Amino acid sequence: MEGETSWISHCIDDMSKDIGDFDSLSELSDEGNKETTAVSVDLILPDDLLERILAYLPIASIFRAGSVCRRWHEIVSSKRFLWNFSHVLSQKPWYFMFTSSDEPVGYAYDPILRKWYSIELPCIQTPNWFIASSCGLVCFMDNDSRSELHICNPITKNCKRLEEPPGLKFSDYSALSISMNRRSHNYTVSIVKSKQVPEFFFQWDLSIHIYDSETMMWATSLTEVLTGWRGGDESVICDGVLYFLIYSTGGGTPENRHGLVTYNLSSRSSPLIRSFIPVPGSLTCGRLMNLKEKLVMVGGIGKQDRPDIIKGIGIWVLDGRNWVEVARMPYKFFQGFGELDDVFASSGTDNLIYIQSYGAPALLVFDMNLKLWKWSLKCPVSKRFPLQLFTGFCFEPRLEIAP
Repeated sequence: MEGETSWISHCIDDMSKDIGDFDSLSELSDEGNKETTAVSVDLILPDDLLERILAYLPIASIFRAGSVCRRWHEIVSSKRFLWNFSHVLSQKPWYFMFTSSDEPVGYAYDPILRKWYSIELPCIQTPNWFIASSCGLVCFMDNDSRSELHICNPITKNCKRLEEPPGLKFSDYSALSISMNRRSHNYTVSIVKSKQVPEFFFQWDLSIHIYDSETMMWATSLTEVLTGWRGGDESVICDGVLYFLIYSTGGGTPENRHGLVTYNLSSRSSPLIRSFIPVPGSLTCGRLMNLKEKLVMVGGIGKQDRPDIIKGIGIWVLDGRNWVEVARMPYKFFQGFGELDDVFASSGTDNLIYIQSYGAPALLVFDMNLKLWKWSLKCPVSKRFPLQLFTGFCFEPRLEIAP
């Protein structure tokens, strides 16, 4: 199928199979039938220079380069190459789209080569698990007991299972996030749990649990009771601050149905309501993401007379305590989704934001630098039945990152 490539065929583990010696090319010249020899660049370049060149390739091309010859395979498999690769500017984030409601199967989209790859995700059992990503690592948490957590690199399949987090085992709402330090490779995982207080509709127990990969321990950093607000499933960590959305349980005006709460992971300030930041207008839903340590929100804009009906999609950046609108989806792209529900999937990192409707495999990409909207190459899966749902997440493809 056009645009689809088997990722397994490019796996480094298979590179060593059937690799022959690399010979210099020899060809005949038409002028006087004189034999000339084309000198291979591979024979001229020393290993260290070739390593640096290969490290700047898109990650899919690096896998292919490893199957060119034995020498290249040894280079891209070496620790020194991974060190060179770690000093290259971040790769553009890929987007993994689930194509089944029951099985965690799907395709990953590479925006550089504009190709879809069939890859298998480790650890995750169903697409409805909670998912968060940062700097090449992806965190999965089960949606039943919400106590099974795995950290993995989806490219290398390197995985680690975390200890069971503290707090409520069966919470009504949970929000998962992860942040990795690019220099030390240490990472922080946070879970915001929210559960309704028995017999008190307007009161909700909220707790924040933090995992530190350096100490390999969980800590419950905060427990509070919110009145008139509850937690949800949206959170992200930016520059040492945990941000998560809360939702009104007491009705109120449409403009006040959502709110943003900030929580400094170092100072661990409380109470939370003091850090409340209103969202920009009436939103049908909000999606939080970290783009170069800046908090970005993609939100569905509700109609003025029917705030629960989506009329467009906007993108905002948080500047201090104020939201700055960066872009609004042009109507032709909004129309291109067909029927767009009031909620949708969206995630991003670096300079790219992905937006996807739950009802179709169409994927829209927004470049924050260029302020450019663009459809991805068509996903090699089509909708087979009316109630089929699609969702996904983005992650940065890295070779050197391990949990």
